[in-house]
Amino acid sequence: MIAALGALGITSCSLEEEMVTQGSKDLIFGSTQGLEAYSLSFYQQLPSLSELSAAESTSDYGVGKNVSEFYTNAYSAETSTSWGWGNLRKVNYFIDGLHSKECTVPETDKEHYEGLARWFRAYFYYNKLFKYGGVPWFDHCLKNDELDEMYKNRDPRDTIITHIIDDLDYAIQHIQTTSSIGNTRISKNAALALKCRACLWEASWRKYHGIGTTEWSANRLYREAIGAAETIINDSSVELNTEVCADSYMTNNPSLGAYRSVFYSKNILTNEVILGVQASLLDLVTGDANYYWNSATYGDCRCISRAFIHTYLCTDGTRFTDKSNYSAINFINEFTGRDARLAQTVKGPKYEIAGGGWRDRRPNIVDGVAITGYQPIKFVEDTTTKNGSSKNENSLPVFRYAEVLLNYAEAKAELGEITDTDWAKTIGALRLRAGFQNKPGVTSSLPTSVDPYLQSVFYPDINDPVILEIRRERAIELCYEGFRADDLKRWKEGKNFERVPWSGIHVPALDAQFKVNDDDTNDFYVTYKAYAEVPTYAQNKYVQLFPEDSAEQGLRIDENPAGGYDLRYEVVVKRKWHDDDRQYLYPIPAAVIREYNNRGYKLDQNPGW
Repeated sequence: MIAALGALGITSCSLEEEMVTQGSKDLIFGSTQGLEAYSLSFYQQLPSLSELSAAESTSDYGVGKNVSEFYTNAYSAETSTSWGWGNLRKVNYFIDGLHSKECTVPETDKEHYEGLARWFRAYFYYNKLFKYGGVPWFDHCLKNDELDEMYKNRDPRDTIITHIIDDLDYAIQHIQTTSSIGNTRISKNAALALKCRACLWEASWRKYHGIGTTEWSANRLYREAIGAAETIINDSSVELNTEVCADSYMTNNPSLGAYRSVFYSKNILTNEVILGVQASLLDLVTGDANYYWNSATYGDCRCISRAFIHTYLCTDGTRFTDKSNYSAINFINEFTGRDARLAQTVKGPKYEIAGGGWRDRRPNIVDGVAITGYQPIKFVEDTTTKNGSSKNENSLPVFRYAEVLLNYAEAKAELGEITDTDWAKTIGALRLRAGFQNKPGVTSSLPTSVDPYLQSVFYPDINDPVILEIRRERAIELCYEGFRADDLKRWKEGKNFERVPWSGIHVPALDAQFKVNDDDTNDFYVTYKAYAEVPTYAQNKYVQLFPEDSAEQGLRIDENPAGGYDLRYEVVVKRKWHDDDRQYLYPIPAAVIREYNNRGYKLDQNPGW
C-alpha cells in the first residue's frame, strides 16, 4: 500500500485541473501510514543534488560562458516560464483532506502532518515571493467552478509574508520530528531555519527598497528572524562542523577541511546540516557536480572572479588588499596565509585529485573550463573517476547552521543591536573554523574600520564596517550555494551584476611559461599568437588572448601597473542592469496574463516588463 500511495502526488501546473489520484481519500487520510506515504511526494519540491551543486545560476562574482540572465535583453515576459502551481495544489489538497470527515487519525498525528504540509506551502510561497513579489494566495484546493478565486489578481506582499509566517509558526509548534536519519526530513529546526531565511529576506527587501510602514515593518521582520535563529542557536544538538570527513579517494587530502567536508561527505553531517539531500548510489540518488564543474561542454564553465578572490582575508585578520602591490601577487602566493575556505572553494596551488596528473591539478584555463583561473571545487569529489558522469556520491545541505548564524548576525546588525558576544558566536565562530587567529575586531569583537576595497568594488553605499564585514562573510561562507543573486536583490545592489569586473589570475609575462602550483611542471602559456605559432612544448599550456576590439567572446588582458598582466573575461553581449530596476523581480509570463484576459480577469505585471 505504501508504494502505491507514494505515486499519488500530482504534477499539474494548472490550478484548474482536477486532482488525479490512484486511491480513495479513505486510503490516504484513514491512517498515519497513508498520510506519511502521501506526504513523501512533497519532498520533490526540494532541490536535487545536481540542482544544489549548480544553484548559483548567476551572480556578480560568478563568471560563465553562458551566464545569460543579466545580458542585454536576456529574457522578457514572453520567455518567462516559471509560473507554476502544481506543487501548491498538491499541498492544499492534503491540508483540505486533513480537515475532512475521511481523516480519522489521532489529532496529534493530524497536526504533525498539517505542520509538514504547511512548511512546504511556506517554502513554495517564499520562492514565489522573491521571484515575483506579491502573488495570488490560495489556502485550499480550488474546484473548477471557483473561477473568481482561481483568476484573482495578485495579493500584496503583506498578505504573502503574513501567511508564510503563520504557516511556519504552526509547523514549529506541531511538527513532532526533531531529527531524522541524515536530517533528510522536515523537522522543527527546518521550520525555524526557513522562517529565519524568509523573514530576513523580506526585512531587508523592505528596508533597502524603501517600502513604507505596513503591517510588517522591516524591523519587525528582523526581530522575527532573530527569534527563529536564537531557538536554533540555543539547541545544543546543532553546531558548526569542525571535523574533516573521510575521503575514500586519498589520504591527507590538502583541500579537504572542516568547511568543505559539509559538501564532500558521503553521509550528511547532521551536526551542521539541518536539512539535506542524502546521496545513495544504490538508490540512484546521485549528483553530477564533477561533470558540471570539470567539463567544458556540460556546464557553463562557471568560475570565480579575482575581484571576489581579493575579498578573502588573511588568517591574522588583515586584508589581502592592504598588501603592497596586492594585485600583482602571483597565483601561488596569493593563497598563502589566507582564509582556509579559499583553497576549499577553488583549486589552489596544493590541490590534489586522485587518478589525475598535472593537468587535473591546475585550474583548467586551457580547455576553457575555468576561464578566470579560479575553478570551483566546493561540490566536486577529488577523483577523476567521477568526471564525465552523474555519479557523485557526496551529500549536500539545503539548510545548514552556518546560514542561521549569518542570518542572526545580519538581522542584529541591521537593527543596530549586535554586540561583541553576538559577533563572537556567529562571524567569529565561522572565521575560527576557517583558521583565523582569535583577535579583537576579527573574531572576538566587532570590527571598527571600513575596508575600502570591499566598499568600493561591491558595496559603495554601505559605510557601516559591521554590515560590510557580515556581507563579506556571507558571500564567502555561502559561495555558490544559490544565495548571492537573491542577496544582491534584497540589498538593492543590482548594479553589481553589471559593475563588478570579471577579472582573472595574474600573468607574470606573455609568451612565456609559468606555474600555478609547486610541482615540477609549468602550467600556462598566455599569448595572442595562434595555436600553430606557439612552441611545441607550450601547446598543452596554450591560453589564447583576443585583442580588445575583437568581436570574439573570450579572454582579454590588462597591464598591471605593478608588473605583469591580469586576465579578464569579456562577453560580446554585455551584462546589463536596466536603470528602471526591473530585474529585481521576474516578469509574470505574458502567456499567463493573456490567459487571465481571455477569461475576463486581470493579472498585474511587474514594473518595467
